[in-house]
Formats: sequence, C-alpha cells, structure tokens
Amino acid sequence: MDILRLTLFVGLIFHKLLWEVLKRSDRVAGVPRELSKWPGIWFVKLLKAVVLVFLAVQTLFLDLFPITSQSGPLRTIGTAIYFVGLATAVVGRLRLGKNWVDLEEHQVLPEQSLVTHGIYRYIRHPIYAGDLLLIVGLELALNSWLVLGVFMLIPVVIRQALAEEVQLSQTFPGYTAYCRRTKRFIPFVF
Repeated sequence: MDILRLTLFVGLIFHKLLWEVLKRSDRVAGVPRELSKWPGIWFVKLLKAVVLVFLAVQTLFLDLFPITSQSGPLRTIGTAIYFVGLATAVVGRLRLGKNWVDLEEHQVLPEQSLVTHGIYRYIRHPIYAGDLLLIVGLELALNSWLVLGVFMLIPVVIRQALAEEVQLSQTFPGYTAYCRRTKRFIPFVF
C-alpha cells in the first residue's frame, strides 16, 4: 500500500470520526435529537454507510477504471482537491456546532440558531460543497473514472440544499436576507 492511499484513507476516517464524536457531544450537551418520521431514513443511513465502506475499500485496495497510465499529475491535483474538500467540510461542521443535524433528519432543532459567520459568511452549504470536492479529489487521486459518479450526486445535493433553505427560511426571519448576501456552494459564484 502506498502512502497516498493511506493518507486518503486516514482523511476519510478522520471525517467520519469527527462527525460521530461531534454528534455524540451534541447529544451529551442536552441538544434534543428526535429521529425523523420519514420512512426512508434507514435506507438513506444504510446507503451512506455502504458508500463510505466502498470508498474506504477502494481507497485502500482497488484500482477501478483507470483514467490514465501516467497518473502522477492527476493524483497531485486530486489530492489537492481532496484536502480542500476535507478542510471545507470540517470547517463547516465545526462552525455549525450544536446546530448541525443529519441530512436525513429533516428538522430544525428547538434551540438551533442561524450560523452566518466564519465560512458561512461566504457560502450556505460548505459541508455539501466540501464533501463533493472530497469525493472528486479522492477519485482523481485514485485515477478513477468513478469521478464521473459525482455528477449523479449533484442533483441530490442541490435538492437537499433547496429543501433545507425552505425549512430554514420558515424558521429564521433573517434567512432570506442571509441568502441574498451569500452563495449556495461556491463563494462569489454559485
């Protein structure tokens, strides 16, 4: 196993462990978490787990659908994109703190507040943007045509972001003004 694969794997594990540790610390801090009544919640949780396991196994062991035989520059670019994505998602998650909710929970917490500072001053969905960049970077660093699979995720992420924005605009009076000041995924662009 090469050092790049191990580094990418450690990043994936760090991402997942951070989310789990922060989720548990939020619950210990007394933030109520009710599971959604949405019937597909367990399917989404299972799908997320399967994708994570697949990415971990691919990262460590599999060379799937190579893009090129001279992958050096592609791996370098991919690794850079991967770490930008990882950093963006982590900074977004840390900034949200106890205001974070699993995407499949579809709720605004009673004590939740609108976060508009830090990275949220520039984009409304840094975790989604960061996770997409992380996956693009991972697949490029692994020299895999599976990078094209991200195009299937983009409509799902946009749909989720739009649904969250509707929910947040109904909960927080200042959310619409916040949306006018910020971009959804890419600072100053989109």
